[in-house]
Amino acid sequence: MAITTTVKKMILFVITTLTVLMGTSSATIYKVGDSDGWTAKEDTYYSWAYPKEFHVGDSLVFDYDRNINDVTQVLGALEYHFCDSSSPKAVYKTGQDVVTLTEPGFHYFISSNHSQCSSGQKLDVLVIHDPSRPVPPPPPSKILPFGKMYKVGDSKGWKVYNSDFYYKWSEEKLFHVGDSLLFEYANEVNDVLEISGDLEFKFCDPTSPIAVHKTGQDLVKLTKPGVHYFISSEPGHCEAGLKLRVVVAPAAVPKFSPIDRFISWLRTFRHHH
Repeated sequence: MAITTTVKKMILFVITTLTVLMGTSSATIYKVGDSDGWTAKEDTYYSWAYPKEFHVGDSLVFDYDRNINDVTQVLGALEYHFCDSSSPKAVYKTGQDVVTLTEPGFHYFISSNHSQCSSGQKLDVLVIHDPSRPVPPPPPSKILPFGKMYKVGDSKGWKVYNSDFYYKWSEEKLFHVGDSLLFEYANEVNDVLEISGDLEFKFCDPTSPIAVHKTGQDLVKLTKPGVHYFISSEPGHCEAGLKLRVVVAPAAVPKFSPIDRFISWLRTFRHHH
């Protein structure tokens, strides 16, 4: 049976797209540990990382059982050496975390399980900036609609006020997928933890966060609909009201202006006449 013109065009389109992507893609995706994944094995990750050259824009994929493990990015070599996860730079807990290397220098990753980290579940990578390799955009499935950015607490920022300040702040707003929250605070005395559920939020439980932010100027993208919870892990802060609950709706559908509708009608009119 002869291949139709439409099918031929589709095949040509796919081949062309793959060729363009292969020719222009400059970043590399590495599965940490290859077939071993992210687990406790002595010297596995040193041997795995040593022969590789990592560049800004490359990504690490950590594959593991989320029920018994996590990925904790720590700030420096001291925390890495002593398996100290008490002040992480970031924590990942999905079981298949993709971490894009966005800046040059050393990056350190450990398991927050001290015994597993001591048994070899730790990774340090040296990232090089190569000007000839621009940082690629995220894959299409990860590209979110351009949304609004909300500074949490407005001019007051992220700090202890009265017990219902952040409740009132969030209740007045309608959040959508693609919007962002900007947390501004003094990182010497505060932090932002995203937690998983209403129970942890109610009792200010910081023991199993989804993510930890500690820069003092954290921009958190709202990537999925539902309820998102944020607290401070500093003793007494959350109990005093430093907690935020936001309800995120699906991405807003753009509304067309009268001019847009007129242009659309005009195109239809030209098509039929």
